[in-house]
Amino acid sequence: MNQADEQPLTKNPDPRGWHQREVHELVAEHAVDPEHGLHAAEVERRLELHGPNELPSVAQRGPLAILAAQFTDFMVLVLLAAAVVSGLIGDLIDTLAILVIVVLNAMIGFMQSWRADRAMAALKQLAAARATVVRSQQTQEVAASKLVPGDIVLLEAGNKVPADLRLIHSAQLQVDESALTGESVTVAKHTAALPDSADSALGDRLNMAFKGTIATHGRARGLVVATGANTELGKVAQLLDPEDRTTPLQRRLAAFGKRLALVVIGICVVIFVAGIWRGEQALLMALTAISLAVAAIPEALPAVVSVLLALGARRMVAVNALVRRLPSVETLGSVTTICSDKTGTLTQNKMHAELAWAQGQAWMPGDQPPGPVLLETLRAAALCNDAHRNGGANSTPDWQGDPTETALVVAAQTVGIDKAAQEARWPRLKELPFDSGRKRMTTLHAGVQGFTGYTKGAPESVLPCCDSQWTPGGALPLDAQGVIDQADRLAAQGLRVLALARRDHLELPDTNAPEMVEQQLQFLGLIALIDPPRAEAAAAVRDCISAGITPVMITGDHPATARAIAQRLGIVTNTQAEVLTGRDLATLDDAALLLRVSQVQIYARVDPAQKIRIVEALQAQGEIVAMTGDGVNDAPALKRADIGVAMGRGGTDVAREAASMVLLDDNFATIVAAVREGRRIYDNIRKFVRYAMTGNSGEIWTLFLAPLVFLPIPLLPIHILWVNLVTDGLPGLALATEPAERGVMQRPPRAHTESLFANGMGLHILGFGLMIAGLCLGVQAWALSTGHAHWQTMVFTVLTLSQMAHVMAIRSERESLWQLGLGSNKPLLGAVLLTFVLQMATIYVPALNPIFKTQPLSLGELGICLGAAATVGVAVELEKAWRRNRAQTVPAAP
Repeated sequence: MNQADEQPLTKNPDPRGWHQREVHELVAEHAVDPEHGLHAAEVERRLELHGPNELPSVAQRGPLAILAAQFTDFMVLVLLAAAVVSGLIGDLIDTLAILVIVVLNAMIGFMQSWRADRAMAALKQLAAARATVVRSQQTQEVAASKLVPGDIVLLEAGNKVPADLRLIHSAQLQVDESALTGESVTVAKHTAALPDSADSALGDRLNMAFKGTIATHGRARGLVVATGANTELGKVAQLLDPEDRTTPLQRRLAAFGKRLALVVIGICVVIFVAGIWRGEQALLMALTAISLAVAAIPEALPAVVSVLLALGARRMVAVNALVRRLPSVETLGSVTTICSDKTGTLTQNKMHAELAWAQGQAWMPGDQPPGPVLLETLRAAALCNDAHRNGGANSTPDWQGDPTETALVVAAQTVGIDKAAQEARWPRLKELPFDSGRKRMTTLHAGVQGFTGYTKGAPESVLPCCDSQWTPGGALPLDAQGVIDQADRLAAQGLRVLALARRDHLELPDTNAPEMVEQQLQFLGLIALIDPPRAEAAAAVRDCISAGITPVMITGDHPATARAIAQRLGIVTNTQAEVLTGRDLATLDDAALLLRVSQVQIYARVDPAQKIRIVEALQAQGEIVAMTGDGVNDAPALKRADIGVAMGRGGTDVAREAASMVLLDDNFATIVAAVREGRRIYDNIRKFVRYAMTGNSGEIWTLFLAPLVFLPIPLLPIHILWVNLVTDGLPGLALATEPAERGVMQRPPRAHTESLFANGMGLHILGFGLMIAGLCLGVQAWALSTGHAHWQTMVFTVLTLSQMAHVMAIRSERESLWQLGLGSNKPLLGAVLLTFVLQMATIYVPALNPIFKTQPLSLGELGICLGAAATVGVAVELEKAWRRNRAQTVPAAP
């Protein structure tokens, strides 16, 4: 069929709905072969015609809106009004200077907001939904936004339906449509056209899968009939609420800022009244009070924290951790327990068959051809298998799918059993897909006489369904206990063991009754596979333990397999370490589990539904839990965990939607790297708050205390605004690039309820703010008493440079600046040097003296200013030395 000859229509030209029409009509109308899919050129043409497959969304703020928002703060508007009044009464230089500084402040705020928005947009793009399609005869994974009408989409359990689909093929597909219809019961789907008699409600269109709904069971192939705003979800898109992007930390800081603003305004009123009482000009005092309020009120703290979190989250992508929700960046530093899946996360997810076993005989790949029973076992492994070959007929075979299933296909190929050839000879007619309840799957194939069913699953799941041993000469009695013992011996070596069985049927069974299909089976044999631990996982486990984080393994594998891998990784050291199984969990009530959960680090044969019990028990013990998951049924546990971690490669859409973080490489070491990065980000937020609040405190105390010690107003409005501009801008943001402190993963997790101002930070802000004010006022008093006319310029310089000394010293709470190295944070060093140069320019560039009301300082005066500023840095270093000494002398808490 020539796709270019037919133009697919934007809307259904037939008065009947998509669900009322036959599949052959629709594929002809959309000019597509369901087996081959669309060609790339045709996809591009249709994408241009129909637009991206995206729901209508609220437009992002443009640059002008972001810039305008910088001038909407009430205090900035008051300052602008005061500057205009100042100009009207003749002081144009002050007016222009204030306006220039306000504009510069707005530009810095604009850049912060712009960077934050861009970082969040990049993260959103990385987290965009994906879809599996057939295009140009190949199975491909593409961005869901690139789907077009006529695309052929493949669905399996756990996928989020990416567009409105008319189902072409369905294998036990069930869909959760609650997001669209409100119906909580999953809907079983089929492919037959519905009657023309009535236009069915959405919930009754059983041959359709709608965008935004979730495939919970089975698999299917569907034709895209509507995308974007034309989908049923697109028609009700206005019901979707925009996500709140603020984090708990931002909200706490905003509330703190409001309380602090009231205090600052009170102090400004006192300063204004005191100035008037001392005979100062009313306009000067008004501008001074307003400028101080603008500089000291930390209204920008939440916004700056947003920048730090967003940029930090963007940086975490470099370690393959995609943060979907910013609050999780805060929580990462508090994680005390990481509950991880084994397969693919702690291990390589590169399964290969170690051996096959049947009737006491073992065969390993590379050995002589096995006997007939082992050959039939391998044939069953190839046929009862959903792995598929990617690429065209002439390309090199590349098996894709579950790693266990691809390993089984490769093992069968070593003895000449080709999956594609076998399926051509014994085509699959029906199937019972694997699910976590039955722990097995069954496929039904056409045979020479009648039909044959092949079943594959965990030995303890398959063997109870068997009543005999298959042989070419007929059934023999089955030694079920002997098979179980052999499976246990293999599992104790860290091998994953699968059992295979078969049954012949005269008539094709009804797959709606699985218990009837999977009974009276004939056992074939066992296949043991190995998924070796990742090389980096053992080191990551050691990092966890040294950081005070307990690693816990949760797996669906055999208990002995789980213990062997856990011991190899260092999660446990005892060869007899306790393993709690899903069956054990089922017998424990919540109280009993609460007593056991702190003693167990290995859970085996656990159903996804049981994960949530483990999470809740750990949380009841006060643990902050990160939980990994990849399946549909993992979603509740991922949501319940403090940090839900989904798999980026092998995970389902549902798990990724529920998770706070996605591992782009499905690697346990990435979780540990993310915890490390999360601790660094939170440390740097604390450093920024420590720096900004100490500087603001110094400015407030300087102006508040001066009248109380009978000194004139030490700073003019232009000085206050300039200090706020050069100190809160680049130096503060450069702290976001501060590397992680040494030993960041050798300290216990931060308490989740711990205040941002904990560990003496509040006292530091108050104490060093008073110290900066004392140095400023001391220099002012000395200059006045010795007749130095440049006293105001000196105070101005001490206030600016003391904050630069402070920011360099607080890069670490314990290590000295010399241990860190001056050049270890080059952006911060550059920002400090630039601030120093700009400050010197206000003093020594003649054209700037009238604007900033400054005079050139003598070498001696400048030396006094530099010495006073350096005193702050020395004092911070002494505080850190005291902290180090105290940490060595005070014993650690038990």
